[in-house]
Amino acid sequence: MSKRKPSIRDVAALAGVSTATVSNVFSGRKPVNDELKESVHKAARRLGYQVDRAASQLRSGRTRIIAVLVPDLTDTFFATIVSRLETAAIAEGYDVVVASSHNDRSVESSRLKALLSWRPEGLIAVPCSSVIPRELREAKGTVPMVLVDRVATQDAIADTVTIDNREAGEIAALHLLENGHRNIAIGVSDLDHPPILERTEGAAAIIEKRTGRRPIILNLGSDITVGTDTLLKWMERHPVPEAVIALTNVTTLSVLSALAEHHIDIPSRASVVAFDDYAWMSARNTGLTAIRQPVDEIASTAWRRLQLRIDSGSDIPITPTVLNAGLIVRASVRDLNASGSSSESPERRPPAAREAGGEETEKIH
Repeated sequence: MSKRKPSIRDVAALAGVSTATVSNVFSGRKPVNDELKESVHKAARRLGYQVDRAASQLRSGRTRIIAVLVPDLTDTFFATIVSRLETAAIAEGYDVVVASSHNDRSVESSRLKALLSWRPEGLIAVPCSSVIPRELREAKGTVPMVLVDRVATQDAIADTVTIDNREAGEIAALHLLENGHRNIAIGVSDLDHPPILERTEGAAAIIEKRTGRRPIILNLGSDITVGTDTLLKWMERHPVPEAVIALTNVTTLSVLSALAEHHIDIPSRASVVAFDDYAWMSARNTGLTAIRQPVDEIASTAWRRLQLRIDSGSDIPITPTVLNAGLIVRASVRDLNASGSSSESPERRPPAAREAGGEETEKIH
């Protein structure tokens, strides 16, 4: 004879609380103090009790599921956002279903269909391109959603949470300019993404205004290996810039890898301003000056907007939230005002580039 599965009444009896309290702990419908929560969870673990989500959904009409879609779970920025959202959701009694589009629009469409089949109570999505997927447009009237990062704030179909990307690009460029740099390259992933385009435009406009020339635009893509190879090939034909602004954490790694391959020391031969700020950036022998996105605030704001949208439905207007990035100064930017270095000195070129030369404003693809 099979052993009877423990019930919510068994958990309540062992924890010394009412069945309503147990229900509230697992559903998140009403707040329960931490001591009682711990008693309930301890009793559930001891009994081997698991919530029957299907039965709960039938009774309440709610799934207690939040769907999250990001372009790439191996990207530290997106992985951090997912982790913060999971923490917030668990605290409110939600389960989280996560999917990655792998930066592919056809995969994105498939993943969205799968996520929406769970009938989530809400959806937080980072689109993989500037094109809002058809699945999101069709679901906007029935599924509360918030769009994060790779979205334009104008004419948005849902609440958005972004940073002031143009300002972020300007901050990076101004720091280099104030330290005497004039020959500056910008490493970009994909200019089809609104944040990357805005960062590039912000940095490029300031550089051109101060120096009279456009910066070098290095199109490195969203894959570290591909970006490194692309930059290595470019460096074989061109002088090494005085400085590089890397506009994502992936392009930062591509730039660092290519410079290391050519034995270009940072910052004595090339300064670097990174994007995003993670522990490894300060753990290097030469810490990286970086533009820090407020990733915790991005995630918490997206969660609050989604909760408000779930509670209020379509009765509140679509709201864009724009946060600000900041500059973290470390040792990867050389002060050329003090050193008097020249950007045109031959030793700034890798060996092949000293012979090949090349047009410094060329864009690579």
